Amino acid sequence: MASFLYKIGRLAFRRRHFVALIWVALLALAGVGAASAPPAGNTSFSIPGTEAQKAFDLLEQRFPGMSADGATARVVFKAPGGEKMTDHDNKAAVEKTVKELKSGSEVASVADPYAGHAVSRNGTIAYASVKYKVSGMELKDSSKDALKQAAQHARDAGLTVEVGGDALTATPETGSSEVIGIGIAAVVLVITFGSLLAAGFPLLTALIGVGIGVSTITALASALDLGSTTSTLASMIGLAVGIDYALFIVSRYRAELAEGREREEAAGRAVGTAGSAVVFAGLTVVIALVGLSVVDIPMLTKMGIAAAGTVAIAVLIALTMIPALLGYAGRRVKPAGEKSRLLGGGRTPKRPGRPNMGTRWASFVVRRPVAVLLLGVLGLGAAAIPAASLELGLPDDGAQPTSTTQRRAYDLLSEGFGPGFNGPLMIVVDAKDSAHPKTAFTEVGNEIKGLKDVVTVTPAVPNKAGDTATISVVPGSKPSSHTTEDLVHAIRDRGAAIAEKTDSKVLVTGTTAMNIDVSQKLNDALLPYLALVVGLAFLLLIVVFRSVLVPLKAALGFLLSVMAALGAVVAVFQWGWLSGLMNVEQTGPVMSMMPIFMVGVVFGLAMDYEVFLVTRMREAFVHGEKPSQAVVTGFKHGARVVTAAAVIMIAVFSGFMGSSEAMIKMIGFGLAIAVFFDAFIVRMAIVPAVLALLGKRAWWLPKWLERALPNVDVEGEGLRKDADPEEERELVRV
Repeated sequence: MASFLYKIGRLAFRRRHFVALIWVALLALAGVGAASAPPAGNTSFSIPGTEAQKAFDLLEQRFPGMSADGATARVVFKAPGGEKMTDHDNKAAVEKTVKELKSGSEVASVADPYAGHAVSRNGTIAYASVKYKVSGMELKDSSKDALKQAAQHARDAGLTVEVGGDALTATPETGSSEVIGIGIAAVVLVITFGSLLAAGFPLLTALIGVGIGVSTITALASALDLGSTTSTLASMIGLAVGIDYALFIVSRYRAELAEGREREEAAGRAVGTAGSAVVFAGLTVVIALVGLSVVDIPMLTKMGIAAAGTVAIAVLIALTMIPALLGYAGRRVKPAGEKSRLLGGGRTPKRPGRPNMGTRWASFVVRRPVAVLLLGVLGLGAAAIPAASLELGLPDDGAQPTSTTQRRAYDLLSEGFGPGFNGPLMIVVDAKDSAHPKTAFTEVGNEIKGLKDVVTVTPAVPNKAGDTATISVVPGSKPSSHTTEDLVHAIRDRGAAIAEKTDSKVLVTGTTAMNIDVSQKLNDALLPYLALVVGLAFLLLIVVFRSVLVPLKAALGFLLSVMAALGAVVAVFQWGWLSGLMNVEQTGPVMSMMPIFMVGVVFGLAMDYEVFLVTRMREAFVHGEKPSQAVVTGFKHGARVVTAAAVIMIAVFSGFMGSSEAMIKMIGFGLAIAVFFDAFIVRMAIVPAVLALLGKRAWWLPKWLERALPNVDVEGEGLRKDADPEEERELVRV
């Protein structure tokens, strides 16, 4: 591996014009594809195998033209103080609005509040349900504008009007904080390298990689049914790892220059050694992201594969574009320890010969391994305590900020009709095999009326064939409550008994039931996914480190950091701790996909630091140093770079907390805090403490396994053997 990458590094250094041209051409090609591609629609949110999805599929067959997955809107009206919605002027304003809504070309149906008994008991609140032929993200801007204008016309008539539902779904905005994150990354790179030019290379290559990845996703979005969240996730992860991978190679290049090597040779050795670590670190991230497909949720699978593709691009750019740029820079990139004149280069250091911070810290940990280990484990354990109270769910309009019309509509409906009105359940009765379909429909309705927490059960609405009907059930509790979840399970349990008596099938669907099924599916998939990802990465790390205990320690450390990060997410987004500081306007259940997504992404990112830091330790050990000294040497060369990489990644992820999308905000915070825990507590404290305690046993590998494993030579031992003996003696004297 090292010898192959060494040749790639030298080739890219020499053929830099050709390499740069290829990447610029790919960026231009992807950009043209993105600009000319048709606009993306909404990601099809299908959940194969769930009852809610089976019901949706059945509705498509038995109720053609119903648009079961079409966008919906609830235009909610509230009368001025002291008036009622049944007053003549208010009623006339509502009827005019309903007529205006029906004129839309994409509108399937509009329910009149007065004809459909959609007026609250006290007469102050009413609503009109609008059903569209297409999904929310597929709605034309003209349809959305028409909906807003109709609501505004009713406001002009003196009514309070708010619009709920997914018809006004907007593309998430990340805000200026993402730019701030990139700015912080730039400052950290300048401090790390002491050179504006060297600092610019990781940023440039990361932006090119993300540009290619996101543009490709945009170009394929319509064909592959990719949503806007897919490109946001890809840019988030691609930017973070792209900067880190380039940082690793540039740092190693400067270290090779400091040892006296020529620039082309230094570029080759940097790619051969640090590049090997980048390849395996990238592989762990790709495994974690592609592994999301085992959950069998198409949207999550597409997000994972798209982000994995962006990571693969980041690896390839780091291995080729970075040595090409170093070739362009020439002597303007200084050896390690030297700064450019603009940043104070040429000055005499105040304390020459003093060990760097990484060396001093590692020496301290090696002397006090037990204390450091206990402190690190107890600290992460304390941070993980809130995770025991984790509540999972998918956000609805009730989780929106109070400044949005969707949230205000949600609150008005709760006020007028009860909290459960925002999450009605749709019961689909399949009586195709029943001798008496109408009896079956009536039996189902009567059974549901007797259940706890049921407020309203509408009469069955059969299809034209009369073999299938829908029944709407309004719970007494809000959609995200445990009580509503219990009601869904109770209806399904009762439906099994009804099926035996009437030869019919009872299926529960609707947004609320779909959210419950998604949460259950994600929970069921968490352990198999964890076993798959950690197991594959464990085998990969055995090959890299040629050790059993080091990969085991890496996996256990990851579990500590991810549990602590989940605890922090619960504390902020569920309990509301520091919610004002984090700009979290509404607390509630943690999104169902957060744990499994966090496990996948954080594991891949955590292994970046593990591979880069510990390969330097193994490199020193293989070259003859004692285990404790190898730990110190690894920190001497790697701590500064890993620290910079972690700070950059935290800054990039934190930048996405400015998103208007609750999912992106939560993911950004969760990944940022997880990287902080993993990099600064697990990798910087627990890892050296454990290695110091294990000594030589850390690098133990059964002989039969050693013979069976391929030698990938991440440490670059083959490069040392191939080097000219005279050169090696000269380097030793230097």
